[in-house]
Amino acid sequence: MRYAWKQVNAMSVEAFIHAFGPLYEHSPWVAERAAGSRPFLTIDEMVGALEQEVWRADPEEQLALLRSHPDLGTRVRMTEHSVQEQAGAGLQQLTSEEYEQFMTLNKHYTEAFQFPFIMAVKGQHKDAIREALRRRLQGTPEAELQTALQEVCKIGRFRLADLVRNETEEIAMEQAKGAERIMYYGKGDVWVYRSYAKPLTNISLIPESGFTGRDNVLFGMNIKIAVSGEKLFTSFSEGDNSRVVATDSMKNFILRKAGEYEGATAEGFLAFASRHFLEKYPWMTGIKMSADQVAFEVLQVPGEKGLQPGELVYRYSQNEHPTAAVELIRNADDQILLVDHSAGIADLKLIKVKGSSFAGFVRDEYTTLPESQDRPLFIFLDIAWSYESAEDAWDCDLGRYVAAEQIRDIAHTVFHEQHSPSIQNLIYRIGQRALQRFPQLKDIRFESNNRTWETILEDVAVGEGKVFTEPRPPYGFQGFSMTKQDLEGL
Repeated sequence: MRYAWKQVNAMSVEAFIHAFGPLYEHSPWVAERAAGSRPFLTIDEMVGALEQEVWRADPEEQLALLRSHPDLGTRVRMTEHSVQEQAGAGLQQLTSEEYEQFMTLNKHYTEAFQFPFIMAVKGQHKDAIREALRRRLQGTPEAELQTALQEVCKIGRFRLADLVRNETEEIAMEQAKGAERIMYYGKGDVWVYRSYAKPLTNISLIPESGFTGRDNVLFGMNIKIAVSGEKLFTSFSEGDNSRVVATDSMKNFILRKAGEYEGATAEGFLAFASRHFLEKYPWMTGIKMSADQVAFEVLQVPGEKGLQPGELVYRYSQNEHPTAAVELIRNADDQILLVDHSAGIADLKLIKVKGSSFAGFVRDEYTTLPESQDRPLFIFLDIAWSYESAEDAWDCDLGRYVAAEQIRDIAHTVFHEQHSPSIQNLIYRIGQRALQRFPQLKDIRFESNNRTWETILEDVAVGEGKVFTEPRPPYGFQGFSMTKQDLEGL
């Protein structure tokens, strides 16, 4: 059962324990003690109350909580939550050899620390879990106790998210039910250039990418803003401008806020500026802000050790670029809530000279396209993603920010590594790899165009080669989205 947020505070203590006791493995006392902290204004408050009980518990209770968790990868009786979580990580489909590896590692871990190895496996893969188990075997008892309790809290957060619809979900559902009018206005092409913004650091490294961060000496965006609110209706119906904020003022507001922003990400700036806009103009009840980030490339200049990255001269890139978007609303209690957010990379153009095919498709009286076993493949690709916690997109210091350059490099790598039987399969495998590398992501979405060249000559006079030209319009396109549920069973 999934509960509406408004039900949580209205529950009896017994109902609250019954609903949320399973968040912490065989330890309903956590929910029982947290029930007394109600009412909770937000889900974050509820999470804080539950986790506070975990951390303030006696050492014996904490140890009992840890020992209530099953060994990962074993075939003992587990709670329904644990069964689903381990199955999603592929731990219920281990080979005999993998099963023995997990049994041995778990035995060594339990002997060393006197409680089982605990890890929030949602969104993880069995290989990554096994490597984490090996690594944590080297830890100290004190450090592992803290890590295990942190993982227990993380598991609880994942489980709570599956049980309770948050405030913004409910508001969005209500708005969807009662939506009768489209009404908004705003400003586009608001170009913002900020020098010496906070550097983008604390990037988690992945095998597919050498990206380690950005200096943000130049931080540029092309922003679009749209605002809404029922009190704007008379500006449409009667020409009453008393509540209209001029779009020129919107532009100036964004430019001024760029000087106040202390963060390092475009996503964070949009959230920062959007929230301040709704605070400044309390009759506005909704705001959407999106940005195409301007990519600046550091140029090489002569130095003591030959050519090296300069500190003053950059090149304005016309290639692919990061994107971001946020949507905030003001609810009936005058709270400003995040409804939606996304990050992305746009205008990515990938060309593979061979190693792609397209065959086995439906052939009938309308088909003229020949099958191809080894063709060049040229695609335009836009990718967007959102996070389980939007804070990861706002604050790079949390260490969970996913840079557009890293998703770009994953796309390059997957395109290079494997034969592509179709663009559909290619984008699926790119998404699969991205979600495996970054479990903090909630979903990933693709929009692709097939721009494959038309072959003119199969052979050239000397050596290996062919001659191509631009394809004749029209072009094919594909759209696809996937979540971490698509990784289950891998």
